[in-house]
Amino acid sequence: MILVVGGAGYVGSMLVRELLNKGYAVRIFDKFYFGDRGVKDIEDRVEIIPGDMRKMSSSIFEGIDAVINVGGLSNDPTAEYNPQANYQMNVLATKNLAKLSKERGIKRFIFASSCSIYDLGLGGEDIVQDEEAEVNPRATYSKSKYEAERILLNMCSENFSPVILRKGTIFGFSYRMRYDLVVNTFVKDALTKGKITVFRGGEMWRPLIDIRDVVRAYICCLESPEEKVKGQIFNISYDNFRISELAYRVREALKDIGIKVEIEVDYTPVNVRSYRVSTRKMESLLGFHPAYSVEDSVKNMVEMINDKVRWVEVGVETDGQQNIHIYSLKQKMVKRKHIIT
Repeated sequence: MILVVGGAGYVGSMLVRELLNKGYAVRIFDKFYFGDRGVKDIEDRVEIIPGDMRKMSSSIFEGIDAVINVGGLSNDPTAEYNPQANYQMNVLATKNLAKLSKERGIKRFIFASSCSIYDLGLGGEDIVQDEEAEVNPRATYSKSKYEAERILLNMCSENFSPVILRKGTIFGFSYRMRYDLVVNTFVKDALTKGKITVFRGGEMWRPLIDIRDVVRAYICCLESPEEKVKGQIFNISYDNFRISELAYRVREALKDIGIKVEIEVDYTPVNVRSYRVSTRKMESLLGFHPAYSVEDSVKNMVEMINDKVRWVEVGVETDGQQNIHIYSLKQKMVKRKHIIT
């Protein structure tokens, strides 16, 4: 049985479905901050334990063969809004999860990290960084992910095999949708406003990857021989894109399915993340190659939103004061009825 911590979230809800499709038994541990819509239709096929990952007991690990930790706070605004909760979930809870796993004799432990630890900013050197690059994370979120990585790697032993996935910015449809991720934000704005806004002229670089490829990467790390993944860090990304290029790719994909969108460029100077990464290690060592392009994902996203809009009503955005707002995408989308079939 696989324990998926955060299994009802954006990535977790998609990962759990694919694990089930491949014949695994799954136990989900999740706080359900955003409700249970991500797993509502599969609740009779999984074991669900509601709870706070900061307060997990050893009994939750009984009968578990591997742990995949995709729980915790997952972006810069929420981390900056509550740095203490960010540290507790992303660092301390991860350490405790690993400790309990090790005590139970669970060897395979896969951790969701982030390529944002490579951030050099627009003023930094424009280079492609691999897993051996020296990093100096600056943001609260990326710092917490890097600290958790160090803890896990220090725990690596004959009886414990941590694997770390540094993921690029994810995009694509999920049964617990997020609209704070750049491609998803572009699609949300296109559907609700008819335009895409590109900040800082879109000069910054980002590695991007479809959520379906992220799921494939987790399962690849779960099923690969121990000697290939034990104590390893892997970058995963479809490619590196400037945000300006990304906006045009999204616009053209929407145009192909009959949705006309304008691009609005804002050149106001702001501090933004910028970084590029290499994915050669995972490609050469594990034979993993991403399969889904930005264009494929955008078209699939619109199709799935049209078909399953009831699953994607809730999203999160922040204002200039870092206040978190919950909004209903469905309410906004009905104003543009030509999109909803």
